[in-house]
Order: sequence, then structure tokens, then C-alpha cells
Amino acid sequence: MNESSIAIKLEDIRKVFRNRAASVTAVDGISLEIQTGSVVALLGPNGAGKTTTIDLILGLTSPTSGEITVLGKKPRAATVSGGVSAVLQSGGLLRDLRVGETVELIASTFPNPIPVSQALQRAGLTGLKNRKVAKCSGGEQQRLRFALALLPDPQLLILDEPTTGMDVNARAEFWETMHAEAAQGRTIVFATHYLQEADSFADRVVMVADGQVVADGTTAEIRTRATGRIVSARLPDHLEKARSALEARDDVHNLRIEGGRLVIHTSDSDAIALDLLANYGARDLEAAPGSLDDAFTALTVRKGELA
Repeated sequence: MNESSIAIKLEDIRKVFRNRAASVTAVDGISLEIQTGSVVALLGPNGAGKTTTIDLILGLTSPTSGEITVLGKKPRAATVSGGVSAVLQSGGLLRDLRVGETVELIASTFPNPIPVSQALQRAGLTGLKNRKVAKCSGGEQQRLRFALALLPDPQLLILDEPTTGMDVNARAEFWETMHAEAAQGRTIVFATHYLQEADSFADRVVMVADGQVVADGTTAEIRTRATGRIVSARLPDHLEKARSALEARDDVHNLRIEGGRLVIHTSDSDAIALDLLANYGARDLEAAPGSLDDAFTALTVRKGELA
């Protein structure tokens, strides 16, 4: 692959934090390439290594071992040049300034920023430019951080839990804005706890757990790979008989009854569907991939933690 088409390249990255008492491995051998113009979601439970990985990409910390290239440069050089911007969860805002004053102040630190009015408009803050930062809600402050990130017109946007503090409507408006940014060819990498955001917005999902990549692909690929498919049907006359027989099959991973329907997680949905139709008089049969929530649980929960 042409190196110029790769926005981010991580090669066997490890990050170990040490103190006198112990050492903690936050990132444990991650290798990853993210193509220019792609939209990638980082998913994982708390402590999985998402935020540390983002800090490494931004050059806020250095890896214990491994190599990182961002826009063809060392991470810190790419960030300092204005090619990379970030929307982080907290920090960096002066509460006594007004929203417009904050954007003007930060714009003055860049050699060729986009117009302040444009940054405010793209972040949905034009109507709030005269409001003091201290009077802004958590979601409005996140949008202000987004406006600041847009000022150098970056090629790469890194978002760490970008919709924290936003209500449902504000999140929808934010992602509408991000769709517009992606349509312009900007590379976007975001970490989120909202699985629906990854499912709806990302064209690629990277799941991490214990500092390692445990899945990488589209949401449909990850759902199918982690949970197989889900077959459900109504069995008016043979529900318990079918349940007993199916529980003994190797291709059935999980089985339950919900609202009078038999719901089966299976690695061979065609065979299960045929069995239900031919032998148990199945009605209203449906087959679909498992949910991203199911895949997230299956891939990121440590062995032995599942009840």
C-alpha cells in the first residue's frame, strides 16, 4: 500500500507505566494502519487502552517500544504542524472568556487558521458566541473544543468521547456535522462508549481489550464473527422439545425464550432455520446478525467475568 494513503501507522506499540510499587501495561503490542479519509471508531471497556493509544497518536506521550507514524511524520511533529487536531474529554477552556473570544484567541496562535465565523458555524456555536464558557453546558463545551480543533483545518481529527455531556439531540447534531467533515475527505478517529455511534457512523471499528486489538472490521463483520447469527421463531406446538434438542448441538452457542419466541445464537443459521422449519413447525422465522452490544461483550469481557 502507498505510504501516502496511510494517515496513521502503529507498529507493535507497547506502553508501560511504571512506579516504585508496580508497572501497568496500558498498550500491549498494537499494530494498526488507518487509511486517509476513513472514519474509524475505537471501542473498548474502561482501562482497555483507548485513551493511551490516542495520547500516543497525538504525541502527548511516547511508546515504551514500537514505531508510530502520523501523516508521514512523528506524532508530535504532525500535531504541532496543525495536520492533526483533537477533541478531548476535558480541559483547555478558560471559563471567564466568551465562546467567540475563545475561538479568536486560539485562532491567533495558528499561522493560517480558517475564519473564526466558519469554525463557529461548523461547530453549531454561532448563536452562542457571546455566552461565557462558564455558562455553557458540558455538551456546548465539547462543541467549543470541536470548533478549536477545526481552526488549523486539520487532515486528521482525533475525538476522545466527543459527545460526553450531550443529550440525544445534541449528539445527533454533532454527528451530522461529523458526516459533513468526513465527506470532505478528512480522516476521523474517535473513541466512544456509545456503541450506537460506532454502528451508525464508523466505516471501520477497532475493538481493544487489555491493551490489544481483539477485533477489526466493519460493524457487520464484527457482529457476525463474534456472535454468529441469531435465528428466532415461534414454535406453537414444539417449543420445549426443540429447545432440548437444539441445546445439545455444537453449532448453537446460546438459546433463550423471549416473548414466546425461541431465540438462538448459532454459527450455522441456515442449518438451524431448516431444522426449525422441517421438524418443529416454525412460524415467523427470522435470521439476523448479532448486535454490536453482543459482540462488544463477547470480545472485550475477560474470561471468567461473564456470569
